[in-house]
Amino acid sequence: MLVAERHKKMMSLVNERGSSRVSELSQIFKVTEETIRRDLEKLETEGKLKRSHGGAVSLKSNDLESSYSEREIQNVQEKMAVAEAAVKYVSSNDRIILDASTTAWYMAKILPDMPLTVVTNSMKVAAELVNREKITVISVGGTLVRKSLSYVGPQTTNALESYHVNKAFISCQGIHSVRGISDSNEMQALVKKKMSEIADEVYVLADYTKFGLQAFSRVAPLQAIDYIVTDSKTSENQIKEFQDYSVVVIRP
Repeated sequence: MLVAERHKKMMSLVNERGSSRVSELSQIFKVTEETIRRDLEKLETEGKLKRSHGGAVSLKSNDLESSYSEREIQNVQEKMAVAEAAVKYVSSNDRIILDASTTAWYMAKILPDMPLTVVTNSMKVAAELVNREKITVISVGGTLVRKSLSYVGPQTTNALESYHVNKAFISCQGIHSVRGISDSNEMQALVKKKMSEIADEVYVLADYTKFGLQAFSRVAPLQAIDYIVTDSKTSENQIKEFQDYSVVVIRP
């Protein structure tokens, strides 16, 4: 990977998560920590981020959630691979949850028109499924977040409390062997937490860039997760960290 390309992707990751550690970036980009420190120093000099102890913080840290248009173009192939793997675990007559992540939207795009109930806080997911005649869509309201085209807040979590589903498909900004799954936005994290609590089975949708990271707000511990659905770029070393847990890792 060229230096300029690494810097661009590094900026995208830091802005998406709000912050990143040197060790995490070193693992993701497969370069030494010293190289990452030099990269961060240059990016800070250019006014693109702020270095912190052991890592970097986004200059957008007061608004950690990336816009939907930004997330749509990040790791598209990997997210589509995760979505394709996850859809295989949806069965006729299931009651499922799809969160407001782009990966969940990719799932919605390829869901077959079959008897199914889908609960979601995502405007994009609901709009995608509107013409599937056999799928019942339940859209929970709340406070509209324009950047993510989703609903969050107490109204959303209270509405979710009324339901029970077979399977929840939720994404995250970080998945860590100690801290579990986390998200950069506290309000989204609370919604995802409630989604995981009302489901019999929880599927976490996470491409290879999410492993080993700890985002700002914790969603759930690993003990609350049944499956991690990832892509082929996720390494054996990344998966190995989860072998002491009952969670099943699904990789194409």
